[in-house]
Amino acid sequence: MEVVITADPGFVAADAIAAHVRPGAVLGLATGSSPLPVYAELLRRRDAGDLSFDGVQAFTLDEYVDLPRAHPQSYHAVIRREFTEAAGITVDAPNSEATDIPAEAARYETAIRNAGGIDVQLLGIGTDGHIGFNEPGSSLASRTRVKTLTPQTRADNARFFDSIDDVPVHVLTQGLGTILEARHLVLVATGEGKAAAVAAAVEGPVSAMCPSSVLQLHRHVTFVVDEAAAADLRLTDYYRFVADHKPEWQAW
Repeated sequence: MEVVITADPGFVAADAIAAHVRPGAVLGLATGSSPLPVYAELLRRRDAGDLSFDGVQAFTLDEYVDLPRAHPQSYHAVIRREFTEAAGITVDAPNSEATDIPAEAARYETAIRNAGGIDVQLLGIGTDGHIGFNEPGSSLASRTRVKTLTPQTRADNARFFDSIDDVPVHVLTQGLGTILEARHLVLVATGEGKAAAVAAAVEGPVSAMCPSSVLQLHRHVTFVVDEAAAADLRLTDYYRFVADHKPEWQAW
């Protein structure tokens, strides 16, 4: 596990993502506030001629159930608006309007597998330690499925809607087992509100009560956090030392 503490998480995470971008690459994309600077930086590099998304495809982490795809806050709409439409990337997302939700979950798992798996998965983290919409108590081996959001997650996401009553209760999300199959995981967290979750994920016990702690079991995971999000970590001096002495040959 690599922990990078930086004043510019968006730039550093974009470096990690860009290292995997090539024709045929498969990206895993997250929505929410934390990934937005990453997408802006990737598009800036594309516009500068330093990066090409030709031949790249993508999958999203999750989607609200019973929210039309055309709704401006559906994750299908958000990711297209914020990144993939401008980048020219073909993106697949769980279909919130499917009449058979379990069958849609199975289709999504198959689509990821048929694409060759995800090369690099971008992640955010919830204040309760969830990744994707795998809320506390989620099976560490779970696959894409329906989850019920906690009141805290709905309250956190209410800022994107007119009121909390408009936030859907159910979602389709990649499972923790699905996420762990990506070849490289890059988690971005900013702000003091994420400090406790980051500390539990990185330095706490592996537990279903903190779903993101399962990332400790992954062979290649990078946490990119700002100073505020790193505030509760105990080994910050060591993480900084490691970053300062990273071998030139050690790729993302």
